Amino acid sequence: MNLIRRFLAGYTDNFLLALMLWPLASFLLTLPILAWLYHRDGRLRFGSAVSTYLAVLYVLGLGCFTLYPLPSGESGLGITYGVPWQLDPFAFVGDFAREGVSTLPQIAFNVVLFMPLGFIAGRLLRWGFWRSVLVGFLASLLIEAAQGTGLFGIYPYAYRTADVDDLIYNTSGAALGWACATALARVLPPGALAEEGEITHTPGFVRRCVAFWLDTLLVTLVSLVAGGAIGLVLTMLGASEGVRSHAMDLVLYATFLWVELVAPWRHAGSTPGGAFVRMSCETREREGARRAVFYVLRVVVLGSAYFFFPILWPVFALFFLFARRMPYDFV
Repeated sequence: MNLIRRFLAGYTDNFLLALMLWPLASFLLTLPILAWLYHRDGRLRFGSAVSTYLAVLYVLGLGCFTLYPLPSGESGLGITYGVPWQLDPFAFVGDFAREGVSTLPQIAFNVVLFMPLGFIAGRLLRWGFWRSVLVGFLASLLIEAAQGTGLFGIYPYAYRTADVDDLIYNTSGAALGWACATALARVLPPGALAEEGEITHTPGFVRRCVAFWLDTLLVTLVSLVAGGAIGLVLTMLGASEGVRSHAMDLVLYATFLWVELVAPWRHAGSTPGGAFVRMSCETREREGARRAVFYVLRVVVLGSAYFFFPILWPVFALFFLFARRMPYDFV
């Protein structure tokens, strides 16, 4: 037990670094994670969300445990000299013969370190055995390559040992983790995934925000590419900066109208982002002039909040909290 305690004590700083990075990484990944959960499950389950954010912590920990601490200073390991690769797949036999049981914690650690990856692949991602094991192998190979190349050339020399035995241990750990996920599924089956074509006409505020975030990403990407191309053509034609600026603004507005008006009008209320998170903005049946007024008011509300008055978003959030719908839903 003392041997294990001394071994784990060397990784305390790595774990603390992962915990420090977790809130920032989780914040940056919040919307992509929510979008993926809505797309896969058709709803936001508390257990799925918690599991996914714990998976983020695990990935951060995996990086910190295997790559940290980094070399520092002007000399020393990784700066003026390195560590040779260990390419003998049976080196652990000689290590055990020389050092005895003191080698076992390191072996066990490398196996256990990758078990959560296999578990995540099998339980959270619902992947099969070979796909999960392959991901474990590739992740381990990436880490060993980073260690053996001085973090892909950032440092002149390798500052950690790239060990083929670690590749074996890590891949075995991923396989064991997948087996644990399979065993758990027999006792506690995971929730059902969304069915093909499943969509909701009563989306909550969070799902609406995630869909709008995806739509704005699309608007930004398309308008940058198309606007940039038009700006380049106008520049070649000798147009003034003001003309180019107005043209690019028009492209942005037109793209926004296509994503938030034309696309949902033609696809039963689903914008591109809404389709991904399985929602329709049409909360009830509307026809003729009523449907047209609904979409016009929706574009005015979303456009004003996006282009002119971003402070309106908390106002709309409070409105939805009490009314349980957006202003245009009353049409």
